[in-house]
Amino acid sequence: MDKGFQLLPEQATRLAVEVDLLYYFLVGLSLFFSLLIFFLIYVFAVRYRRRSEDEAPMQIPGLLKLELAWTIIPFFLAVIVFWWGASLYFKAYSAPPKDAMEIYVVGKQWMWYVQHPSGQREINQLHVPVGQAVKLTMATEDVIHSFYIPAFRIKKDVVPGRYTHLWFEATKTGVYHLFCAEYCGTKHSEMIGSVVVMEPAEFEKWLSGSEGGETLASAGEKKFNQLGCGTCHANVPGARGPSLVGLFGSSVKLADGRTVVADEAYIRESILNPGAKLAAGYNPLMPTFQGQINEAGLLQITAYLKTLK
Repeated sequence: MDKGFQLLPEQATRLAVEVDLLYYFLVGLSLFFSLLIFFLIYVFAVRYRRRSEDEAPMQIPGLLKLELAWTIIPFFLAVIVFWWGASLYFKAYSAPPKDAMEIYVVGKQWMWYVQHPSGQREINQLHVPVGQAVKLTMATEDVIHSFYIPAFRIKKDVVPGRYTHLWFEATKTGVYHLFCAEYCGTKHSEMIGSVVVMEPAEFEKWLSGSEGGETLASAGEKKFNQLGCGTCHANVPGARGPSLVGLFGSSVKLADGRTVVADEAYIRESILNPGAKLAAGYNPLMPTFQGQINEAGLLQITAYLKTLK
C-alpha cells in the first residue's frame, strides 16, 4: 500500500478511472474559468481605467449575443457535469450483477468484521478475487460507520438498524487501504484495514483455509436451532409460525393487507421486531430476539434461510 506520494489514490476499478476523468474535467474547467476571469479583470482594468479626475464613465450599450453566450455556455457545462456525475452515481450504486460474490460486513467500534459464505472470517481485512463482482451486505453493531476504499472510489454509510449494500469489481491485484469515513468515536482513526485483491486461483486457495470448515449457512443453522426457531417455524401444517422454506426473495402477504418482499431487511426486522410486519394468518406470538443475537448472528441466520428452497 505504501507507494510514496500520490496526488490521487491508485485506480483499481473501472469506476475509479471514470471518477477521476470527471474530477480532471472539473479541475480543468475551474482552471480555465479562473484564468479567464483574471485575464478579463486585467484587460478591463487597463482598457477602461479612469485616466483623469474629470473623465466621466463611458456608457456601454448592452450586447445581446454576449449576454446569451455567458448564460447558455455555463448552463450547458453545468448540465454536462450533472449528467456525468449522476450517471457515475447510478453506476456505482446500482444493483450488482446476479453472479456477484456475496460477502457480509459488520462495522463496530472500532473494527470491520467480515464473513465469507464459505465460513472464512476476517478482522479489518477483506480478501477478494480480481475480475469478479463482489456484493457487500453491511450492518453495524453500534453507531454509523462508513465503508470506504479509496482505490475503488466507493464509499457507503453503514447505518444502525438496517442493511446497506455496496458492490465493486477490482481490476488489479494488490493491497489497498480500507477506512471508516464517518467519525464514529474517540478511536475512529484506528478503524482502518486493507482490501487484498488476489488472482482467482490464489483466492480459492486462501478460501480453502477456512477455520473449522463451517460455512456461514451452517453457523446460521446452528444459531437457528439454538434459539429454538424451528419450534414454531416447522414446515408442517398447523405450525404456529409460517414455513421458512422458500421464504427468501418471495412475496409475503401481511396481516394488515400489505405485501412485502422477504429480503435481508425483512428477515432482520422479523427477528428483532416480530410485530412490525406480521404474516397474514398468524397470531403475534413470536417474542423479540433483540439483545439475544448480534448483527453477525443475524447475517448467519439470513444466510441459512437463503438455503431453504
